[in-house]
Amino acid sequence: MEHEQDILVAGGGLNGPALALALAQAGLRVTVIDPRPAQARADAGFDGRAYALALASQRLLSALGLWQGLAPLAQPIRAIRTSDGVPPEGAVPFFLGFDQGELDEGPMGFLLEDRHLYAAFLAAMEAEPRVTLRAGVAVVAQAIEPAGVAVTLGTGEVLRGRVLVGCDGRTSGVAARAGIRRSGWGYDQTALVGAIRPERPHEGVAHQIFLPQGPLAILPLTEGRASIVWSERTAEARVIAALPDEAYRALLEARIGHVTGPITLEGPRFSYPLTLTLAERYVAPRLALVGDAAHGVHPIAGQGLNLGLRDVAALAQVLAEARSRGEDIGALDVLERYQRWRRFDATVLALGMDAVNRLFSNDNPLLKVARGLGMRMVGALAAPRRAFIREAAGLAGEVPRLLTGQRL
Repeated sequence: MEHEQDILVAGGGLNGPALALALAQAGLRVTVIDPRPAQARADAGFDGRAYALALASQRLLSALGLWQGLAPLAQPIRAIRTSDGVPPEGAVPFFLGFDQGELDEGPMGFLLEDRHLYAAFLAAMEAEPRVTLRAGVAVVAQAIEPAGVAVTLGTGEVLRGRVLVGCDGRTSGVAARAGIRRSGWGYDQTALVGAIRPERPHEGVAHQIFLPQGPLAILPLTEGRASIVWSERTAEARVIAALPDEAYRALLEARIGHVTGPITLEGPRFSYPLTLTLAERYVAPRLALVGDAAHGVHPIAGQGLNLGLRDVAALAQVLAEARSRGEDIGALDVLERYQRWRRFDATVLALGMDAVNRLFSNDNPLLKVARGLGMRMVGALAAPRRAFIREAAGLAGEVPRLLTGQRL
């Protein structure tokens, strides 16, 4: 059967465009269906949202031909510092740190604003003849056919392809319509997100401060700015989010001033609830899930987008190799190769971040002693340190070609 496209991608956030561009490299025709207006998001001003890109994710962007244009807009992460609470005056403000020299491969990662990354994806999709972007319209129905899949758009139009990929987030409609159940829970935490300008130069250092209410990340941006991901108990977060800017600034400064010095706010503030959600499976006949549609995780280590890009690289490689062998790329046994490659790794990381959040988001004195000793042991032993760094950089295990910087 002839299909208009090989792959239909529901969801045009970041993983969807990345997957489309990767598959286009392999000669596949892809349509990305995004309910949001594309240009409005690409033209957005600075809003404080940024992503901590692992080294492997940066290499994927390089393989897709995007990094050369993005590099001047990205802030290298030269070190990571963690601390357990706000230290007493004069005390050492962290108990575990990592520096780029330990990786032997340059910076540990990069901070990149959402507006820059999305605009680069949009321009690349517009320039790629094998990729079609349908923006401002949503998928409302899907049906498996004998040799493909059909999706119905909100306009009533029907599109057909050989595989449907759900890149449509934690409440994935693609997964729900396929009968894929989810497990997970809420954390009674809300993330307060925005940007600041610290008085002290950040020098490319990312900080993770573990507070009883939840973790607080200070992520370095270009031009001396920093992005804040501040987790608080939900009831308290509502109160904080409603504060006037000056009161909000003063409260935040009380949490992080030992690291940043005095701060000023930059741009608007956002908040969103924190949950863990895991799909019971990543594939079904003619269907695969990627990114948050497969695993929505706590932002404690900034790994959400990185996990999604690992999915992108693995699925793109599986489909490209199946196509080169003349296989049906939508066959369940083909798609299950992707699931075997990604599901265990993503689940272990998701549950690991869940455990770290639970361990540190409390003020139990016995746990404080135990976690301090444990983290110092990790810091003192070379093998665990290197394993931690390589895992965070996305370089551990069987790494897909795109994450090594190689084109498909």
